[in-house]
Amino acid sequence: MQKTAHNVGPEDYRERLGPSLWVLVSAAVAAPMAALVFAPIDPTVALVIGGIVGVAVIALLVAGAPVVRVRAGELRAGRAHIGVEHLGMPEVLRGEEARQARGAGLDPRSWHVIRGGIDGVVVIPITDPDDPTPSWVIASRTPDRLAAAVRRAQATLRTPRR
Repeated sequence: MQKTAHNVGPEDYRERLGPSLWVLVSAAVAAPMAALVFAPIDPTVALVIGGIVGVAVIALLVAGAPVVRVRAGELRAGRAHIGVEHLGMPEVLRGEEARQARGAGLDPRSWHVIRGGIDGVVVIPITDPDDPTPSWVIASRTPDRLAAAVRRAQATLRTPRR
């Protein structure tokens, strides 16, 4: 999939962590496998069922992809959300640092939204002393923009309104 980050407003950020092209191609292999199962019954039925299975698997992968969003003073990553006032400064990791954060350096207590094929990672510490989660680890195709959106949302909360 291509980059799907959108700057919707001054503090908004949205990115769907869709599957990579290779995952979609691999999932499409389910279509001929399903067709082979039904080929002895009827070749036409096999082709129809294979097509339906292929489209369904790909549609489920795309529809089930988590969304990362910063909006109205809140960070959403997958099904979890937290107010930006409870977050520390986000740290952008790429390359070997990102692999370390997703692998051996992964804290099991942290909230993780990680997808294969997405190199960038943003680690955001949690500053709320009552929260047992020490940080959020979020994969992003545009980690700099995600970190900037969190910082903008934090600055907006600290700025008094007139």
